[in-house]
Amino acid sequence: MTVQTERPPSGPTEVLKTDGGGPRGPRASRRAGAFAPYLLLLPAVAATLLLLGWPLLNNGLLSFQNLNMRQFILHLTEWNGIDNFKEVLTGEDFWRVTGRSIVFTAANVVLIMLLGTLTGLLLTRLSKRMRTFLLVGLVLAWAMPVIAATTVYQWLFAQRFGVVNWVLAKAGFDSMADYNWTGSQYSTFFVVLVLIVWQSIPFVAINLYAATTTIPKELYEAASLDGASAWKQFTQVTLPFLRPFLYATTFLEVIWVFKAFAQVFALNEGGPDRLTEILPVYAYIEGIGNQHFGMGAAISLLTILVLLGVTSFYLRIVLKQSEDEL
Repeated sequence: MTVQTERPPSGPTEVLKTDGGGPRGPRASRRAGAFAPYLLLLPAVAATLLLLGWPLLNNGLLSFQNLNMRQFILHLTEWNGIDNFKEVLTGEDFWRVTGRSIVFTAANVVLIMLLGTLTGLLLTRLSKRMRTFLLVGLVLAWAMPVIAATTVYQWLFAQRFGVVNWVLAKAGFDSMADYNWTGSQYSTFFVVLVLIVWQSIPFVAINLYAATTTIPKELYEAASLDGASAWKQFTQVTLPFLRPFLYATTFLEVIWVFKAFAQVFALNEGGPDRLTEILPVYAYIEGIGNQHFGMGAAISLLTILVLLGVTSFYLRIVLKQSEDEL
């Protein structure tokens, strides 16, 4: 016996309704999901605008004012247009300090990347116990506050009772027994350079070691079977994997060293005779030290523009090399 069942209608099915009566389907879900990343970024963007954008806007307004101690006390607002920028750009001090800052940054970044890379590669060759010991030392050096580290280096390079002068005198360099490391431009920069390089090596070394752990070991095994030397393995296997990391780390180090205010100012306040001032120190001394707040604001804005120019020049070189490799 045949049982007949009712055939379902061939027309379109009824659209499901939500409680509010609107359509609910995959298109609405995709639309809501497209806005989710922007909603997650909203707190970070708001914090950035509040903590960075608002001070930068106020600093820009100050750069167009004649704001000295008199105006500051009497709450006077005297707009002077671009006179602050004209005075800075037509003077020799700004360009001298700018050139000094660029050379200072380049010397530090080259040493940081070279020594940091060598230290990171050394970590890959050490045993587990020695690697842990070295990593702990690097983390402790990295975690030390900037002012505390600068104070320690002031003690190390002190003219009297300094450890460095004592060691050099014991080694036979009697003329270095009472040497004043902060008495000349180059010796002061040498101390600052050693301090900044010492503080920056842990960041480069630890991150480079972490990057080497992502390289497949099969590539090294294949290179060994092909008879590649250790140098060939580094240039043909290790370096291509580490190149993006090196580019990004160099970019970060350029920014960090260029704005190294605390080390230079705390060590010798840009002395002697303002010969070790870099742009952040120059802006502080002209603005806060000499109480020319509008002038200091203008110098700080020009410092940001110089930093953007230096980093954009570096990024253009990196992008060009990446295009050539492709």
